[in-house]
Amino acid sequence: MAIAALPACLLAAAVPAAAQLTPQTVAEAVALATDAAAALAPPGARVLASAGRLDARLQLAPCALVTTYLPAGSPPWGRTRIGVRCSQGATLWNVYLPVTVQVLAPAVVVASALPAGAQIDPSQLGQAEVDWAAAPTPPYTAAEPLHGRVLARPVAAGQALRSSDLQPRRWFAVGDTVRIMARGAGFAITSEGQALTPGHEGQPARVRTESGRVVVGRPVGERRLE
Repeated sequence: MAIAALPACLLAAAVPAAAQLTPQTVAEAVALATDAAAALAPPGARVLASAGRLDARLQLAPCALVTTYLPAGSPPWGRTRIGVRCSQGATLWNVYLPVTVQVLAPAVVVASALPAGAQIDPSQLGQAEVDWAAAPTPPYTAAEPLHGRVLARPVAAGQALRSSDLQPRRWFAVGDTVRIMARGAGFAITSEGQALTPGHEGQPARVRTESGRVVVGRPVGERRLE
């Protein structure tokens, strides 16, 4: 996996010395963000991290020992932040340095702009290096799962396709006979029932069993509920 970040010697010029953070501290924050993202990045990805600036109105007291850390709940990719604290000084302080992390790796992209509602054809797809961190959901890495899917929103030429760009599939309609699969510790039961609600991908659906019981499950395939 290739990892790239701004060299420490360039950080002083690239990042304003706002709020008295030294180039070394900024370099440590960038390295920490890079390492955290690289641990979750796909094989062969290039991870690029760049630091923003603190609020220029902050006045940080002199500190003998400044440390950086990953704040709990901060995303490892995209626009995130690294905690910077004074651990040894007359006045202790804690601030958050904005950091932007890019994760560049191959993914499926569209060759030309497509409108919402368009059905995806294999001829419209290609591969390119994209920023996986540009959106919350990862992009598709293979074209096969995208064939025949319908776009939920317009996409630009060269844009990576993600699950949020696609309309959810409807696995069955109201009234369809549905195969019900129930699994638990040490058992598996299969039965049939009639769909009371549409079976949309990612949404719960209700089915009435042959005995009259109504069950709620997850549509997982063509006329299948789990």
